[in-house]
Amino acid sequence: MTTSESFTEVPRRRTSALADDGVEAEILAAGALVWRLHRGDLQVLVIHRPRYDDWSFPKGKLDPDETLPECAVREVGEEVGLKVRLGVPLPITRYEVTKRTKSGPEVRTKEVWYWAAEILEGHPRPDGEESDDARWVSPGQAREMLTNSGDSGPLAELEQLHRQNTLRTVPFVVLRHAKAKPRSSWSKSESERPLAATGKRQAKAVERLLTAWRPRQIHSSPWKRCAETIAPYVKKHRHRIKYRKPLTEKRAKQNPGRTASRVRRSLEWVQPSLLCTHRPVLPIVLGELNNWADDPGLSAALPQNDPYLKPGSVVVAQQAVERGGRIVSFEVYEPHED
Repeated sequence: MTTSESFTEVPRRRTSALADDGVEAEILAAGALVWRLHRGDLQVLVIHRPRYDDWSFPKGKLDPDETLPECAVREVGEEVGLKVRLGVPLPITRYEVTKRTKSGPEVRTKEVWYWAAEILEGHPRPDGEESDDARWVSPGQAREMLTNSGDSGPLAELEQLHRQNTLRTVPFVVLRHAKAKPRSSWSKSESERPLAATGKRQAKAVERLLTAWRPRQIHSSPWKRCAETIAPYVKKHRHRIKYRKPLTEKRAKQNPGRTASRVRRSLEWVQPSLLCTHRPVLPIVLGELNNWADDPGLSAALPQNDPYLKPGSVVVAQQAVERGGRIVSFEVYEPHED
């Protein structure tokens, strides 16, 4: 891409119940099961779509250059007027759709990628076009109302997460800074080496992607390329940054134990967090994430070999609040190559 930058559409996702590494469909869509606890009981939001006269969850097809998490959040906002934060990934639904073409009907496979989601702001208000009714119902009521039987898969997993006390989570996002100017062409201090033009575009794409999880606690290496990577997100959402010297390449090399301790302290807060650092620091950071995994199988989603993450890439770990911050899912997002 020459004028814009975006992430690959399909993430790598792991929970104890699912492993998603690719697509088997020509059409991609995304949605969310928005949930709440009402008098201690789990409820989920279902909507009625007048166009299809069906009951479903908020969902829709991807816009150009849009990722699946961005699409899920946007669709919830457009259809029921809610600002949400995505939580644990839920199972994909797959079904066939028929499209009329000049050569005749064409059958295609469609996938809808789902996440659990909690409300940050707003009350359900159907837009009148995509949805004309929205109701909070129990999982049992939802199962009876849902028109598409395939939607029972994500719903069943939502119930299971609730029973396991792993439904309420907060995101811990690890970001490798975006593409910087080459070391070979930079003669000044390494800490002042800035982003390249591609990196600046990646930083804007990072801002859009991070909105799906809205981290509030921002921890970053103070080196310029990290600061510039998170600048668009920080500026738009008016968050404060805490610059942490142990997250720099130099300090991590001098004292890796202190860097690991810094990451552990951030995880112990169990708050929606973002940590931005450098490639040489990633083995320490990813190692700490691995130590917090609730299920050893989750680590299959984490990169194992150098360079671990491409510039501008993101790892999203969901920490279960009621399990002391144990990580119950991983997702990995990488930007498109130029």
